[in-house]
Amino acid sequence: MKLKAIFISLAFVGLLASCNCNNSNDWSDKDLIQIGDGIAIAQTEYGQIQGFIFKGIYTFLGVPYGAPTGGENRFMPPVAPEKWDGIKPALFWGASAPQPAFAWPNNVSTFLDHWNYYDISEDCLNLNVWTPNLDSEKRPVMVWFHGGGFTSGNSIEHDEYHGENFAREENAVFVSVNHRLGPMGFTDLSAFGEKYAASGNVGVMDLVFALQWVHDNIANFGGDPNNVTIMGQSGGGAKVCTVLAMESARGLVHKAVALSGNATSGADQTASSALGEYIVKAAGLDAKSVDKLQEMPWQDYLTLANNCSRSFGRETGMRAGFQPVADGVILPKDGYFQPDGHAKDIPVIFSSTVAERSISMNDPAMEDVTKEGAIEYLAKSYGQEGAAAVIAECEKAFPEMKPIEWLDMLSWNFRSGVVNSANAKVAQGGDVYTMWFAYNPPVFNGRLRAFHTMDIAFWYQNTDMMYSHTGGGPEPRAIAAKMGKSLKAFMETGDPNCGALPQWPKYTPEGGEVLWLDKESKVLYDPDGAIRAAIPAGVSRF
Repeated sequence: MKLKAIFISLAFVGLLASCNCNNSNDWSDKDLIQIGDGIAIAQTEYGQIQGFIFKGIYTFLGVPYGAPTGGENRFMPPVAPEKWDGIKPALFWGASAPQPAFAWPNNVSTFLDHWNYYDISEDCLNLNVWTPNLDSEKRPVMVWFHGGGFTSGNSIEHDEYHGENFAREENAVFVSVNHRLGPMGFTDLSAFGEKYAASGNVGVMDLVFALQWVHDNIANFGGDPNNVTIMGQSGGGAKVCTVLAMESARGLVHKAVALSGNATSGADQTASSALGEYIVKAAGLDAKSVDKLQEMPWQDYLTLANNCSRSFGRETGMRAGFQPVADGVILPKDGYFQPDGHAKDIPVIFSSTVAERSISMNDPAMEDVTKEGAIEYLAKSYGQEGAAAVIAECEKAFPEMKPIEWLDMLSWNFRSGVVNSANAKVAQGGDVYTMWFAYNPPVFNGRLRAFHTMDIAFWYQNTDMMYSHTGGGPEPRAIAAKMGKSLKAFMETGDPNCGALPQWPKYTPEGGEVLWLDKESKVLYDPDGAIRAAIPAGVSRF
């Protein structure tokens, strides 16, 4: 018990140390932290909570928005937490959703990404709030959905997820959310009756439940419940698209931003339901005893379900995992962005980074790859003819790039997802803007490039905090300030133009308008259209 107390104390010190804003010299030591009786007390519909004030920003961590999800609540839609008497501490991160164990080896990846994992349990429906004041100003609200696909991650997985700086610099309220993941959030047991009808989607139902909490409570934190922007990266971007397709989110979302991740449909229920039946059989259960899955320790169920997912694919040839299900009730069967969907007038930004994955990060020799070498590298995935055609188009479109930069750009082809989702959203209605983040930080000999997740620190003005991604200092800080102002303008008006960046035109399928964001930003028009057209069908990443 004493060791756990020491761990929590050290973790809290680490939390405070990591909360260094980009202009931290604006704060004297006496202003650094305020915590104690009567300080940072906020009212929620379930009871009062106490946070702390750090550098002038009210901070509330691990706030319950739903009841624990274990036992009889497992596989069930979220329900409200019990109300409490007195004042509940909201001083540290809430538990992450059950997911495979995570280790922190002494390696480059750990240095780069600053992994943050603490408790893991089924009592995971919690959120964090950062706000400049507990007043009635009605600030715009940002709700952050973490990455990790639909199977891993948490609301503070990386330091760049902190909301303190954005809340201060843009006078906004920032909320980040934990929710059920993987088998706990997306096991489709609908074949076993009405009780489990929603089981394949409870993980995203949690997100809507959190948005309902925001709608009902955020005015007590100085936020405007009628001006809520949802934003996510990678799996979080797919979550943004999914929530935009959920009728239950109508009226809870007003703008949206999807970074390096998007989706235009849910999973086929034929496969997800068959996987659910496979799991039940593997557990030695049947329709009469399926409820016993709710009694298993979550660690045992997680192992069982993940093992079943792998063997199910090998044995049946069906593609099924743990992700939102197109059941025709919670999610439409005929794809997202339907003409009558609640998102039809909601403006959206779709973005990706230019590199997403740096091939030479762990293989410096790749920096010197030739054009011919790049073709040979690609041929493993594209075939010789396809590789030659794609590289030829890369050379035409981006002659200033090195061959390794062409490979980095192609490695995780998120641009196709951006364009596909942008086209679908334009067809539905609502303004659409697209961006391509291109900044290459001066770390690791310039081999990082604009890789997957890097842009998050810029959007939220955490570039000094996430120095391992950005290099820190005045150059990335200046880019971040411009991006933060544009994001704030988008949150307020649905238009990111505010003079901070070049005039950013709306996206059209015909023009392919995209803001290329770097030290010197510019607008391009479908710059990689011919490259995408040359990529062989059925090959998205290598």
